[in-house]
Amino acid sequence: MNLGNKVLIYGLGRSGRGVARFLAGRGVRADWVDARPAPEDEALTADLGLTRGDAQGSYDTVIAAPGVPIDHADLNALRGRGAEVIGEVTLAARARPDLPMVGVTGTAGKGGTTVLTAHLLRTCGLSALEGGNIDPPLLDVVDRAEVAVVELSSFQLERVPGLRLPVAVITNLGVDHLDRHRTVEAYHAAKRNITAGQEAGDVLVVPAGLDVPTRAEVRAFTPDRLALADGTEVLPVAELPEGLHPANAAAALLAAEALLRHLGRPVDPAPLAAGLLSAQPVKGRFETVARLGEVRFIEDSIATRTIAVQAALERAAAPIAWLVGGRDKGADLAPLRDAAQGRVVKVIAFGEDGPALAERLGLPAETVTGTTPDETLMNAARAGLHALPDGRGTVLLAPIGTSFDLFRDYKARGESFTRAARQLAGLEGDAP
Repeated sequence: MNLGNKVLIYGLGRSGRGVARFLAGRGVRADWVDARPAPEDEALTADLGLTRGDAQGSYDTVIAAPGVPIDHADLNALRGRGAEVIGEVTLAARARPDLPMVGVTGTAGKGGTTVLTAHLLRTCGLSALEGGNIDPPLLDVVDRAEVAVVELSSFQLERVPGLRLPVAVITNLGVDHLDRHRTVEAYHAAKRNITAGQEAGDVLVVPAGLDVPTRAEVRAFTPDRLALADGTEVLPVAELPEGLHPANAAAALLAAEALLRHLGRPVDPAPLAAGLLSAQPVKGRFETVARLGEVRFIEDSIATRTIAVQAALERAAAPIAWLVGGRDKGADLAPLRDAAQGRVVKVIAFGEDGPALAERLGLPAETVTGTTPDETLMNAARAGLHALPDGRGTVLLAPIGTSFDLFRDYKARGESFTRAARQLAGLEGDAP
């Protein structure tokens, strides 16, 4: 792993701290720069013996956190003085050039596809670990994995020079992060960068109809069929476990098959089918967290992108009481209005921009509040339950807005909804 004589970690936080620990563990001296370091960041760098650097200095390699725009003035200046700017994914790949990696990106579904692909590879006898944009960071698993399945965000894919992935997956391309990428075209270009290092003989897995220029061999999937590249059906879609998205399953199946072939391993449909049947949905992603009679409470707090919310509305069993709220980040609501027609009986609006979002949706709505965030989510879950006719249907948290009005992150919001749903189920029926 040749990084040169002078290395700079630009940006700490989750990513930068992982880089700092990784470099220190390999005896690599590095400086660090962060405009607003948290106390724990400074404590860690002191413990590791890293020194505060200078963004105006000269370095051979700069490892930039994904939260730092790739065109940041400091990064441009560092490049101008001869530095190569990379991210933690490229660092991991250079540290373990022998490690086969599957890369997964997309506007929605990349986390579930990443976890499922790793699970399928494990059922086929490989020591496969997932990491990257999903917990844990890739650097935490590279030394323990026989195979790594990496969730890659558009931010990470801006800083992967020379990264070759024998298998890459694009789950879909929608609209997101325009505050960072500015245009849809630039956002999609960052996503497509997952193929930049691929060569003939590599495989790209994409949904049917998505055009991605590549030198790799393309494997197109559709969510209505679970089949290998040769057409062999592995499992009927109807047999998938509850909560497992058919599109994620189809993509993961082809990705796992492609990596097995890359490694020269046999492709046996039996363990792949067993892996699909034993798979669990990723926690916090369209997860059934409670049941009360014929009512399901589904937590999909991470659904803040139009494409993810639309998928949740299409998958949930009607009638639906739809919990909408948080801080609006400018989602396109037109596809959501269409997906909700005839399926959503009421929108339950909560949080900072919930009422405004409900008004823009133009559906029957009720606004709830609370003196605390937990009380707000409890009132929203209760209102959703009472809105369902005949005691059947789905109370769906697919909020559109980000969590930062009331909660530290989407996970905390999902946990609050889960507690509320389970309390309602426990008070009014059997707990799940």
